[in-house]
Amino acid sequence: MEHYYYIKAFHLIFVITWFAGLFYIPRLFVYQIEAFHKPSPEKEILGKQLKLMAKRLWFIITWPSAILALLFGLLLFYLNPTLVYQDWMQVKLAFIVLLIIYHLKTHLYYKQLQNDVVKKTSSFMRIWNEGATFILFAVIFLVILKNAINWIWGVVGILVLGVLIMVGFKVYKNIRAKNPDA
Repeated sequence: MEHYYYIKAFHLIFVITWFAGLFYIPRLFVYQIEAFHKPSPEKEILGKQLKLMAKRLWFIITWPSAILALLFGLLLFYLNPTLVYQDWMQVKLAFIVLLIIYHLKTHLYYKQLQNDVVKKTSSFMRIWNEGATFILFAVIFLVILKNAINWIWGVVGILVLGVLIMVGFKVYKNIRAKNPDA
């Protein structure tokens, strides 16, 4: 059974790297959108570099990590099928479905920006950037507490975090309005 813990460790490692990619890619989107509205030649220079950075992050780190995290997670279910019957795990799986949807929607934004199609604002992407954070909070509380009910307190914490983030966005927006280089 020792190999179970190695598989669990690999699952966790790839979950962490997956989230690292999901945390950083929307930040690159913010910079891409802001660069798109700059005058030439700055627009082209920044745009080219940011596209390259996004491509490398997305296809070298984020996608492989997502696939490996999911594969190791499925392997854990195969080795311990009773997990799927636990209430907390069923709620966790619902959040994993949300995470996959978030990942796929982020991929659509990636493709648009790689093709110089800017449909969202940088402010939207700053908020979008927090989507993975909310899912991570819920999943961590579920995994640690192993209780399908107590995770609600984690979600309450997420909502408080969301309010604090929105206040932070407002403060930062005011700071940037006064000093665009902030």
